[in-house]
Amino acid sequence: MTRIARLAGLLEEPLLVAGPPYVLGGQANVRYLTGLESSNAALLVEPGGGATLYADFRYAARAREVEDVTFVETARGLLPAIAELLAGRRVGFEEAHLPFVGYRALVDAGVDAVPTAGHVESLRAVKDEGEIAAMRRASALSDEIFGALAEERFTGRTERELAWWVERGFREAGASGVSFSTVVAAGSTAGSPHAVPGDRAIEEGLLVTVDAGCVLDGYCSDCTRTFATGELAERLAEIYRVCLEAQLAGLAAVGPGVAGRDADGAARAVIEAAGFGEEFGHGLGHGVGIQIHEAPTLRQESTDVLEPGNVVSVEPGIYLPGEGGVRVEDLVLVTDAGCERLTQFSKELLTVE
Repeated sequence: MTRIARLAGLLEEPLLVAGPPYVLGGQANVRYLTGLESSNAALLVEPGGGATLYADFRYAARAREVEDVTFVETARGLLPAIAELLAGRRVGFEEAHLPFVGYRALVDAGVDAVPTAGHVESLRAVKDEGEIAAMRRASALSDEIFGALAEERFTGRTERELAWWVERGFREAGASGVSFSTVVAAGSTAGSPHAVPGDRAIEEGLLVTVDAGCVLDGYCSDCTRTFATGELAERLAEIYRVCLEAQLAGLAAVGPGVAGRDADGAARAVIEAAGFGEEFGHGLGHGVGIQIHEAPTLRQESTDVLEPGNVVSVEPGIYLPGEGGVRVEDLVLVTDAGCERLTQFSKELLTVE
């Protein structure tokens, strides 16, 4: 059964899957369902089957090659054009991805626009064999780059320089790009989870967190390792030990039927018991696929329940403002029996020059 047919089976009324410019989730959903990668396309899926693909002249040639859809070329102003075609109909739209201006275009044209949520995301959350194979390849490339990075000199080089080294390495090895801006965070910079690499030279005796991923065959990888640049102060060595123990507990908890909040809780309990609960302020992980952040989520407020085919990150962290930080992350596939690590590079605390 095609992805469009599977979506159609979930619907009670037509659903407009819209990917207007700069709305990343909508674009990803159109691409997932049709294979068309663009910045300005939309798909109308009917409950009984059948779908209409809309795109402007720039994407028309490739859109005509999409199977099992009817293609309609529109003006570049995609949503107003679609709205005129759907006037008088009751149509669902993805409330998380359609901006208010798009909603107004539908309503003003006489469309009975009904907000919906999560239909395509629920399909995307469970990867098929082709998707899993692509993510295995992307993760293997991550392992290769982290292995090469561990042989590089860190001290005397800037965080920004090493981040560029990682991104260039991914490109040269065949990735189409990085799945997010590479994080290299040394010393006090690593006291922030989403640190921005800077221009200060890395010194000895620091923890250096590297969070990086690539896009290969349309799918993302995600991995974080923390390195040491020489002998560490006891407190820094301690937070690494605690974080790794928490990550292993999180991995052990991941499996089919497990609530996302419970997987988070398994890792969080380790960090809290060691007295660093306040320094772990984000969730344990998130789904990864076409996008670097997608369903399901592993965090305290999550309502998701894991099932085979989910691919999620497991990434606890401890962050000490002004001192340093550590995060250890693997990308894992939920299986019938538990989970399979897709990223395999060593989690031993490696000392680099």
